[in-house]
Amino acid sequence: MTMMTREEIDRRLEENRQAPNGAARNAHAEALVGAAEASGDAALFRRALDNLITAYLYSAESSKMLVPFARLLQEYDKDPGSFSHWDAHSLFWQFKWVGTAIGDSPEIPLESAVGWLEEMERRYRLAGYSERPVREAEMWLAHATGDDERADRALGAWLAAERDDMSDCHACELNSQGQYAVLRGDDARAMEHWQPVLAGERTCAEEPHRVLATSLLPLLRLGRLDEARSHHLRGYRLARGNESLLPSVGKHIEFCALSGNESRGLEILAEHAAHVGPLPNVDDRMAFHGGILVLLRRLKELGHGDSPAVAYEGTPRTVSELYDVLYTGSLDIARRFDARNGTTRVSDRFLARIGREPLADVLPLGVRSAPLPAQGAAAGRAAGVPVPTAASAAAPSGARGEGPGFADLVERARRARDTGHPAADGLWAEVAVRAAALPEGEVDPLLAADVADSRALAAARGGAADAAELLEAVRDGYRALGRAERAALAELRLASAAAQAGAAPERIRELLAVAVRAAEALDAGEPLRERRIALAELASMRVESYLRSLEGGEGHGDGDGDGADHEHGHSGLAAGLTAFVAARAEALPDLAAEAEEMLGRIALSQGDPEQAVELLAAGARRAVAAGRPWQAVEPLALRAGVLMQLGRPEEAEEAARAGVEHADEVTDAETQGAVRLTLADILLNRPDAAEEAAEHALTAAHWFDLAGLTADGGAQARLVLARAYARAGRTADAAEVLQSTLPDLLEHGEGQAVAAREFLGDLLRQLNEPRAAAEQFLLAAEVAKGWEDARPQAGLAHSAADQLSEARLDEEAAAAFERALELYRATGGAPVAEVRILRSLAWLGLRGEITDVQVAQARSRMAEAAAVLDAALAADPQAPALRYELAQTWHQLAQVLDRRVTSSEESDDAEEAQAEEALLEALRLEEIELVERAAALYAELGPDHLGGRLECVQFAAWTEQELGRDEAGAARMTALIEELRAQGAPTAMVERAEYTLGHLTS
Repeated sequence: MTMMTREEIDRRLEENRQAPNGAARNAHAEALVGAAEASGDAALFRRALDNLITAYLYSAESSKMLVPFARLLQEYDKDPGSFSHWDAHSLFWQFKWVGTAIGDSPEIPLESAVGWLEEMERRYRLAGYSERPVREAEMWLAHATGDDERADRALGAWLAAERDDMSDCHACELNSQGQYAVLRGDDARAMEHWQPVLAGERTCAEEPHRVLATSLLPLLRLGRLDEARSHHLRGYRLARGNESLLPSVGKHIEFCALSGNESRGLEILAEHAAHVGPLPNVDDRMAFHGGILVLLRRLKELGHGDSPAVAYEGTPRTVSELYDVLYTGSLDIARRFDARNGTTRVSDRFLARIGREPLADVLPLGVRSAPLPAQGAAAGRAAGVPVPTAASAAAPSGARGEGPGFADLVERARRARDTGHPAADGLWAEVAVRAAALPEGEVDPLLAADVADSRALAAARGGAADAAELLEAVRDGYRALGRAERAALAELRLASAAAQAGAAPERIRELLAVAVRAAEALDAGEPLRERRIALAELASMRVESYLRSLEGGEGHGDGDGDGADHEHGHSGLAAGLTAFVAARAEALPDLAAEAEEMLGRIALSQGDPEQAVELLAAGARRAVAAGRPWQAVEPLALRAGVLMQLGRPEEAEEAARAGVEHADEVTDAETQGAVRLTLADILLNRPDAAEEAAEHALTAAHWFDLAGLTADGGAQARLVLARAYARAGRTADAAEVLQSTLPDLLEHGEGQAVAAREFLGDLLRQLNEPRAAAEQFLLAAEVAKGWEDARPQAGLAHSAADQLSEARLDEEAAAAFERALELYRATGGAPVAEVRILRSLAWLGLRGEITDVQVAQARSRMAEAAAVLDAALAADPQAPALRYELAQTWHQLAQVLDRRVTSSEESDDAEEAQAEEALLEALRLEEIELVERAAALYAELGPDHLGGRLECVQFAAWTEQELGRDEAGAARMTALIEELRAQGAPTAMVERAEYTLGHLTS
């Protein structure tokens, strides 16, 4: 192999420092240590060792840092004077990392770990450093060995010792203090320790990443569920894919397992499948795998033991197989620690962890997650329906059979069925399970007919192929039992099922006629006779209107005739429903309420929203008065949406809130989702209701997921949730939610796809992820490319260019800027956007070495921008936005010229030096002229632009000083200060001006 030069090694060390953390970086760093040692350059060798130690630290191989650190320490002991102040500081700082690595390595004897701690204490004392980090290391070692008394003493000594240059950053210290509080059973105290980190007051390279993960279970235990949800969304986004944070990833997986989000946990596991194998750092391995084991155990309990998990060492594994291999490996590591420490603390804690029970039934997280395959009890929980449990199956015969418990259940099921209560389906499902457990022949015939009725109704609602056959059997069964009123209802359901199945109109009308005759044939003394007749009448009107729309719409006559027939049909239906309400309102208010809701929908279809909101309100009121509040939910949600379209948000919110309130007993997941999404959408229009909007959108998404509508209503709910989070300043939460549902939104049409990508791009920009933001803007622009209006594409290309520039992808940024400029000019009417692009292109060209050619090109771009503004101002001379941009352009051109001035280098040639000096003087004079013009324009624009004016005057004053005209510069600042005081400018602004004046005159 060709030996690298020292310059090459130095360059590659710098590249390695910037490389992503992981095994590849580590391998390269190892090779560079060898090359540096072979070069014979001791300083270079030390830098390479330092780089390798850091590379190991931020990877899954942190335990490997012991060897390079020992070698670096040898170099220090041989020649301390060769270490600069910073090099020595770095070496002593790394002592703490190595101490942790030793403690995390069970193969290193306890005596050696204690000895290393003593060596660290000795060297820190000799170097004059505080004992603070030593006492922290002592605390963790004592805790691991079960010496809690010593650990507590060390904690006190740690906190009492002074902070100095060798102390861990505040964020890391607070993390450790909180972790220790959790281990001692004080979650509330831990959260107090972590608050400054969580609030962003104390941060570092790995905080709040680790604290967010460690706080998850304490928050669940404290009942602070919304915070736990947010910490998961924020924290996993920070930890995802980071090798050194695999223990944190394990905590996120564990959190999912213990909060009813096993499918989310499985997705996170899949994203980190490459790291599931044996990690060199066994402590990290046990921490990471421990979280995975909690998930795998829960999956086994839910009946998914045979489902595929992820591969281990190249071999695909089921959930049960992966559990077994990780359990064996992790427990072995724990026992190795115990053997070294002389205690069972590590294995006890490991076993307690993987045996933890769920801390929440289901905590909706907001992010889209593919559901687990429906299986056993898990299927019932996912569907939100009652599931037979071991307890119910093994209940005493009195509870399962004819005893009071069962009789009461049957009575409740019949009462719910007769009142139309949403709980009826669930009650009948439980009745069916318990009836099936009775000995053969002991089921009451009427009960058997009722159970068959509930099954037939479910089949009809689901469009089952055998629905008609089941309904006919129910009808015949009730007839045989002399229950004509139930048989008549079955006849009506047969007609509805036929219409749902798309039967011929003649057949549907025939079945309706039979149902009407069956209702009318009931005995006059039958209490349900009037209700059965009314139901048949209402169904006939609804179905007949549907049939007429089919006969008059699809394939019959021309378009004009179809429209007239359709309108006539609506009018006829409306008249019939109005008469029905008048006739039935007193005796059957719930059916009258249903008719009024239908009338409201007809009014909407006829373009009369004002009439619709009145009818929908009337129907909802009548349903509530009839003791059926659940029936009011859909008309109230619809009314709320119409009121928003009418520009009446207060009334809309009132209607939506009433709908949510009345939804308490609704079991239909789609209805629950829809009414909550409606309220969330309305609240999002209020500037003070973002958090409440998020709460309702989150719940809506959960309900839509349960309804199997994740890609439809669920996607819309998550979009609203992301917008609510963004409005509330929870940008990371918003981005995580939106990214999870983006694939669904992309299927909702081009408009939605573009809007969703643009929104995500904005969120990523705020999170300082410019590459990812640019990608979203570019993808959105690609979709919008074919649109007739090119302005959206121009705006997206512009946004992409800004982010590409931020990511230092200069060539790509320039191309995107040029494309956006082309589009803006093609559409016209966007001078501000054009000007900003031209200025961005000017600055983009000055990123590298400053040459006269580059400055000339930048000047040309600025001049082009000024020309665009001059043309626009000719049409509207007083436009504030245009005048502001012109001031900005002059101001920035002065800064471009100053870049040329400050990059000037002295020449040994006298003639060249003289020419350069003349050029610099001319440029400085031009700079002053430009900022004077800008300052004058800022002054004309008023007090809102005092800041811009101050910057210009400061610029001019400093440039005057460079020209040797100190008094002129001071005079500018003095005059401005007097003016600022006279105008009552903010104190901070006056102080800034005075600070500049003080330096000019000192």
